[in-house]
Amino acid sequence: MKTFFEELKNRRVYRVALAYAVAGSAVVQVAGTVLPIFHARDWVQQVFVALIAFGFPLALVLAWCFELEGGTIKRTCGDSRAVASSRRVWILGGVGLLVSAFALAGYWFWHPWKTSPEVVGPGGSPGPEKSIAVLPFENLSDDKQNAYFADGVQDEILTNLAQVADLKVISRTSVMQYKSGVARNLREIAQQLGVAHVVEGSVQRSGNRVHVNTQLIDAKTDMQLWGESYDRDLADVFAIENELAEQIVSQLKSKLSPQEKAAIEQKPTADLVAHDLYIRAKTLIATAVFSTPQAESLFEAVRLLSQAIERDH
Repeated sequence: MKTFFEELKNRRVYRVALAYAVAGSAVVQVAGTVLPIFHARDWVQQVFVALIAFGFPLALVLAWCFELEGGTIKRTCGDSRAVASSRRVWILGGVGLLVSAFALAGYWFWHPWKTSPEVVGPGGSPGPEKSIAVLPFENLSDDKQNAYFADGVQDEILTNLAQVADLKVISRTSVMQYKSGVARNLREIAQQLGVAHVVEGSVQRSGNRVHVNTQLIDAKTDMQLWGESYDRDLADVFAIENELAEQIVSQLKSKLSPQEKAAIEQKPTADLVAHDLYIRAKTLIATAVFSTPQAESLFEAVRLLSQAIERDH
């Protein structure tokens, strides 16, 4: 077994697995941004994600059987140890398939897609009363490079709300087209997304302090139903995100089970630096396809994710 893992390292299977995961995530992020523009159905993106997920074991097998040497592709699994090598290929493919299946199942259960309603066109009827879209938050920090942090706060609030089965939540990929910094007609956005309520806000990060301002808007009347401002230590950012989500659930009079409450209050990590590295990498992946050069952005994302894993191990 030790020899098997050594061969995985020598054949660079680990590197291929990480690169495939990063590249696949980038493609999914871009597809999630582009497909809604063409009014594609949710199932189109879901099939897209499934195809990428089940391409993972194939990538592992190809990495095992072939290597790039001197600009040419060389086959490595047809040597004198063909029987043992063939057996290991099947093991590797099976493990990759299991990883893909578990990842896909987890994504289906916990990703906001599971609560996303059908998107309706402008002028359509309002969505269900307990439906909501969390729009991208505005970055008010002096350092404009902290925009990724504002995106991270919005993403965590959206993910927390998506834990509540009684609440319909639009996916992050569908709302990212409504970036802050430009004039937004909330009533039109709500009609396009098929929701009755909209959350918008701003984030300002300065040193070890963070200021978060959030409003819950009734899209039908364009009236603010609730608003809150938080000015706390950066270490309390997870608590802020949790409190905001629970306040919104309460304002919409949605049912919150003990299990859902526990899921919302669970911290993604105990290491703030690791979380910061993670959301920076996630932002790089989301914008990699539109950046030049792309490879540098993806390699930087891999480097940041590796650092986050090392800190949070």
